[in-house]
Amino acid sequence: MKITQFVMFAEPKLQRLAEDQTPVYRICHLGAQVCSFQELLAALIGGNTQLEIAEAISGRWKTPLELMAAPLVEIANIHGVGPARAARLKAAFELGRQLVTTSLLEKPTIHSPSDAAALVQFEMVTLEQEELRVILLDTRNTVMEIVQLYRGSLNSSQVRVGELFKEAIRRNAASIILAHNHPSGDPSPSPDDVALTRAVVDAGRLMDVSVLDHIVIGKGRFVSLKERGLGFS
Repeated sequence: MKITQFVMFAEPKLQRLAEDQTPVYRICHLGAQVCSFQELLAALIGGNTQLEIAEAISGRWKTPLELMAAPLVEIANIHGVGPARAARLKAAFELGRQLVTTSLLEKPTIHSPSDAAALVQFEMVTLEQEELRVILLDTRNTVMEIVQLYRGSLNSSQVRVGELFKEAIRRNAASIILAHNHPSGDPSPSPDDVALTRAVVDAGRLMDVSVLDHIVIGKGRFVSLKERGLGFS
């Protein structure tokens, strides 16, 4: 396999960027979802010339799908890439593929509040707005579906309680778990969170759908209202 010799770039772009503009900083502090295709590539590639190499790669393959389908040898032949970096890129795509495949085939079972939090925490912790999701469970507490219902500031007077049970009833779910995030990073339940929980628990009794918990997601931690006895009686 012929590998193009590494090219030294004059004055690497990375060294001219402010620290808070580098790909790694942006991923660590803002989340990978805010980064461009080139920035994500640069973070995977690493090194002082990561931006130039990422630009060369994205100039050849315009989308992640095109790059994923590209032969490893062609990626490796891009100036500055080589077999090790090309393999790293291929490994990243394969991890993504396996994640999607696994999530489609496996339906997790909820045994504790931490199990419920783990389902949504990775994604919801990076959200800039509040979102309310409902986890639908069967009689064995196996996850049937996760439904996103509300986005924006959650006020108990604005949330239609019946809407939270719509998919549960349609899917004949035995129980539900509410989950929402606090973009501030502090998962301490607000009075509105407690009021909403109480209203949903009461409605669940009437509809014969158990409300097992309400999870509030913060930065690196979560709170279970059920464990704290807030809104449950």
